[in-house]
Amino acid sequence: MGKRHSGMALAGLVTAGLVSVPAGAAPPEPLPAEQLDFRPWGDDRPAGALCRGRYVMPEYRIPAANDPERVRSESERADYGQDGETILRGEVVLRRGDSQLEATRVRVPSDRERALASGPLALRDPGLLVRGDAAELSLVSDAASVDAAHYVVHEQHLRGDALRLARLEDGRYRLTSSSFTTCDPGDDLWRLVSSDLVLDREKGFGTARHARLEVGRVPVFYWPWVRFPIDERRQTGFLWPELQASGDGVDYAQPFYWNIAPNQDATITPRWISDRGLLLGGEYRYLLPSDRGQIEGAYLADDDGGGGDPDAASRRHEGESRWYVDYRHSGRFDARNTYDLRYGAASDGRYFDDFGSLFGDDPSNMQRLARLNHRGERWQLEARAQGFQRLDDPLRDRNKPFYRLPSLSASARWSQPSGFYQQWGSNYTYFWRDVNEAELPSNERYDRESAVGSRVHLTPAAGWRFDASWGHFEPRLEWLATAYDLDYGQRDVDRDTSLTRQVPVTSIDAGLVFERELDVWGRDYRQTLEPRVNYAFVPGRDQREFPDFDTNERAFSWGQLWSPHRFTGADRVGDLNRLSLGVDSRLLEDDSGRERLALGLGQALYFDDRYIDMGNDEASGDPDVLPRSPEEGGNFQRYHRATRERSPLVARLDWQVTDAWRTRWQWLYDDQLERTERASFDVQYRADAGHVVNLGYRWELQGFDPSVERDDDDFRNFDREEFDLSAAWKLSPQLELIGKATYDNTNDRMLEQLAGVQWNDCCYGLQLVWREWVEDGDTARLADDTTDRGFFLRFVFKGLGGVGGDAGSEFGQTVPGYRATPLRVGQDDF
Repeated sequence: MGKRHSGMALAGLVTAGLVSVPAGAAPPEPLPAEQLDFRPWGDDRPAGALCRGRYVMPEYRIPAANDPERVRSESERADYGQDGETILRGEVVLRRGDSQLEATRVRVPSDRERALASGPLALRDPGLLVRGDAAELSLVSDAASVDAAHYVVHEQHLRGDALRLARLEDGRYRLTSSSFTTCDPGDDLWRLVSSDLVLDREKGFGTARHARLEVGRVPVFYWPWVRFPIDERRQTGFLWPELQASGDGVDYAQPFYWNIAPNQDATITPRWISDRGLLLGGEYRYLLPSDRGQIEGAYLADDDGGGGDPDAASRRHEGESRWYVDYRHSGRFDARNTYDLRYGAASDGRYFDDFGSLFGDDPSNMQRLARLNHRGERWQLEARAQGFQRLDDPLRDRNKPFYRLPSLSASARWSQPSGFYQQWGSNYTYFWRDVNEAELPSNERYDRESAVGSRVHLTPAAGWRFDASWGHFEPRLEWLATAYDLDYGQRDVDRDTSLTRQVPVTSIDAGLVFERELDVWGRDYRQTLEPRVNYAFVPGRDQREFPDFDTNERAFSWGQLWSPHRFTGADRVGDLNRLSLGVDSRLLEDDSGRERLALGLGQALYFDDRYIDMGNDEASGDPDVLPRSPEEGGNFQRYHRATRERSPLVARLDWQVTDAWRTRWQWLYDDQLERTERASFDVQYRADAGHVVNLGYRWELQGFDPSVERDDDDFRNFDREEFDLSAAWKLSPQLELIGKATYDNTNDRMLEQLAGVQWNDCCYGLQLVWREWVEDGDTARLADDTTDRGFFLRFVFKGLGGVGGDAGSEFGQTVPGYRATPLRVGQDDF
């Protein structure tokens, strides 16, 4: 599953200075590294190793007996008493099964059921070393006890000291007045000190009473009782808390992790926000042989509204219940038949703006879905019911999304060896949304958008494809047949409710490939020259009364040069009479075929104006009426898109300069008006050591993308020009730095600034991030934008868990191409 949990069970978490910690004997001082099976790294040190060395268990001194219950021994001298007692002296070694005792003196009473050893001594089990001054070892069971003990768990890089260590008959270890740490020998940056500690290696956790966390021998936390993982297995218990403080107050979350079963778990998170109240969140996950799923949510009974301006949007739901729920499930009946379920809902559109999500990224909408899929060798079938809650606040009726109740699709393809092929596509959908049609504004746009109803859309196609190493040729005919049965509810409109449309879409695509050998600075390459031509013709059809269920006009791009479809969805088919010309050139390494350079240039020539668009007036969808010109009070961008004789000139470049350096560039230039419509430029440096530097530039003309409407979050009433710089640098295996800055050159302001540092050591980790960013006020007005800033700090004590805010996600997402070194603390996923 997609998350990892780590931490420890906490009971009564308080700072050490606020309670009276019960007095107890201190554990003995640690032994030097050479007595703890510690081997420093030499020439074999792995790349990125954080610890100075590793624990290595040596070979057993003597072989085990054939009978695992039998005890074998070896010593320099043996004395036998008249009462049957045996005393072994010198270098004494006893072995029973996988347990081995090494001591200078061992006394075995006449009953032969136990051995009493005096030290210095060493007791070994697989992956475990215990040294001490004296020990009592059972010769008939696994029980043992060691005084003044020093122990090492090799695989977990774990060590500690105890006044007394007892190995119980069930395999657990009980330690009295003990310490525990994962730091290298000689490094006591942190340790857990407890009066009573039990380690259960079989189940993978430890429990301690009257425990305190010491950092540099200074007490930091105290717990009357604590439970923590000692390996990567999931363990039930409290996770480390998350604490954030700002001028607005304190935000404290205390997760509790419940390991229900190997295939089920849950996280319950009470969260106290000082200026809002108590929020209770939870997540449950499960994994079945052919299914998996999760449900998460949170609830706040009475929102105190937060601080600040009483008229602020964050106080819009003061006094109300705030909540969200999100359920997901996916499964399969067999290899060809699958299904998916999803239901999400929130109390209001501002929930995630005010509270965020405890269990993942903040969504922009809440999905609802029930879907069945069949993937056959020829036929692909799908049945779905789908909708979503749009998280806008307030949400206007005209912005509410349509539900598909249901949507049924079928598609297939047939191919012949001669190159001919046939395709079938079909879809039936009933569209519905919860609006009061009569209250929508009275104009052409809302007459069209008030419709609900069914749509049948058929897309049969046939073509012939010739492919050779030197080129391709493909004529294609597609027939788009659409029928509607509409209902306008209580709205009084003079529009047809039964509509049909049939449109042929004809296209011819052809290209050639020329190659030549090329020597560049002593290296062999193959250069290609690939001219391409594409002609598309789509006649205009009257679509004035057609609804707008799922359709947007596409922004122009390189891909649009070769596509006859100007719209997404099926509610509009754009008229088109166009010839596209383009050329690609690639530089390939001759020995591997790896692409080093790709350069493309193309443009479309229009033989007719484009009448069909997504405007909001009566002319929209009329194949005989162009959008109004600026002189008639119309929108210039819309009119120019419809009447221009040539598309923007599209140029693109992708250059892998070296193994570390890469650049991408795209430019859309209007050679009629002599202006750039969209441009982007990116340079990336990625070193083998993990360093990443990104430099980016973006320019977009206002209104370039016709699919963005004034109510959309992406709408800007200005030309967009932005610079972006991000970098991550691994100064050493321990130290990593990240930074990011995004500058809005149009409005002379910083959109985001971020700086962070990560220190990842053998037994602990730290992440510190400072961030300042512009919070969009969900309008195009700059005056509605606000600036937020914050610090995010996270500590990780490896072997115990982490404490702090969500700094980890900043390291993983801020710098494209960068992979932060994990702090390696957590529970395994399912």
